[in-house]
Amino acid sequence: MRPTVHDIAASAGVSLATVDRVLNARPGVRAVTRAKVEAAIERLGYVRDVAAANLAKGRIYPLVFIIPEGENPFMRGLEAEVRQAMDRVTFDRTSISVVNVPPFDAHALAAAIDAAVAGEVAGIAAVAVDAPEVVDAIDRAHAEGVAFVTLVSDLASSRRDHFCGVDNVAAGRTAGSLMARFLGDREGPVAVLAGSMRVRDHSERLSGFSAVMAEAGCGRHVLDVLEGQDDPVRARALVARCLAEFPGLAGIYSLGAGNAGLVAALEAAGRPGLCVIAHELTPPTRAGLESGIVDAVLHQDAGHEVRSAIRVLRAKADGMKPVAAQERIRIDIFIKENLPPPDPETGTALAGEG
Repeated sequence: MRPTVHDIAASAGVSLATVDRVLNARPGVRAVTRAKVEAAIERLGYVRDVAAANLAKGRIYPLVFIIPEGENPFMRGLEAEVRQAMDRVTFDRTSISVVNVPPFDAHALAAAIDAAVAGEVAGIAAVAVDAPEVVDAIDRAHAEGVAFVTLVSDLASSRRDHFCGVDNVAAGRTAGSLMARFLGDREGPVAVLAGSMRVRDHSERLSGFSAVMAEAGCGRHVLDVLEGQDDPVRARALVARCLAEFPGLAGIYSLGAGNAGLVAALEAAGRPGLCVIAHELTPPTRAGLESGIVDAVLHQDAGHEVRSAIRVLRAKADGMKPVAAQERIRIDIFIKENLPPPDPETGTALAGEG
């Protein structure tokens, strides 16, 4: 039978009020008495039900999600999932707010983190930019006891508590493996379209992809990265220029957003047979798959990531360990033949597990 606070009080020979003071680290208990209570806790193997304690105290968990603004369909889908979560967690004593910052802007992100900490939040989830000022801001949040989760793009060099996202090196290697299989013996270089190499998910995907391309046969040449800043207009111009400059191009790997521009450039060029692999099942990549312009899309479940972030932040705020198996985000692969129905609100793939 699980020990209770009554068992602790009886074993230590103290009142329930004294046990409560010790469990909640409140003053007014002599050192010798505190030692008796702590010894009874250890002897009985008492494990406190933090969730029940917080419920009794009416504790509210204020959480902040910091998400890039702009036209990136995946980020807009991520934000939509957060806003849906705002309604779902009403009875879980969790308040959630969203802060938007310019994409790839390290200074703005660091300032938003500091502002959230100053607002006395319990936890922060943010899409990280790989920059020293962001690492410093996360470390300041940690020093203030604020739980921190990186979303989609990690920053392992910081003191963040957890990363909610796919293994991006594995995602890049998966894209490389698909590209190598689709192209077979066909000659020609491969182009890479990224948003910005200042985010770790893009650099990690490129690392994994390039490694597999180097291993494929005699080694397939990967051209210099085209950084489209996740802007479809810029991406279209960069891809059109690349197609004109490299008439023997064999494939394009789009490891970021701006895919509406990619699809438009390929439609305008009329380039049949070009292998194209992209990330995230959004309206532009779905349209590309349906038309045959895009061959495969690697996808991560934004809903799972948001729910995972909330669970982890709440667990960390309570000093508890999250369930690792529940928080693992999988990599899905979609081709034209296995497209799921779109979410009626976001246009993305329907939510999966988590």
